[in-house]
Amino acid sequence: MGGMTHARLGAIALTMALGACQGTFSASPEGIPVALESIDGAPVPIRAALTEELATAATDRKVDLVGASAEARYRVRGYLSTATENGETKVAYVWDVFDSQKRRAKRLEGSSPVPAASISSLDKQALATLAQASMGEIAEFLSATKSERPSTAEAPIQTAEVLTTETSPEEDGVAMQ
Repeated sequence: MGGMTHARLGAIALTMALGACQGTFSASPEGIPVALESIDGAPVPIRAALTEELATAATDRKVDLVGASAEARYRVRGYLSTATENGETKVAYVWDVFDSQKRRAKRLEGSSPVPAASISSLDKQALATLAQASMGEIAEFLSATKSERPSTAEAPIQTAEVLTTETSPEEDGVAMQ
């Protein structure tokens, strides 16, 4: 009986450990390559500065940002514009995320007030804020798609569950709740 108890405890510990790992992996977009293909609506210096800020934001969120010519599971195209209403200028952004078959998988969009009169005069702080918000949304989308796919960590959990079915909980004196 001692061997059976140790085996059961080992199986439970393995299941719990793998479950903890699974939660960690599914909450991160890490391992999903994403190519930033283009950003339209901004002059070259603003696009270049925003691309740098997006790379920093991607690193902060563990998004694997790769070059436009690299192989990637997703490709992102961005569009920027500004509008002034009631004396307040806002930058609007749209990020279209395409899958490897060039089908749009997600459209992310939003706007934010900026201390600038036009897109050409956006400063580093405004671009950093835009990049952080944008990459946060992209990372959230990637994490959601990653958690929808079965991970390789699920197979051992099924094996561990099989080990625990040798005897029923009632036979071990454990009440089901």
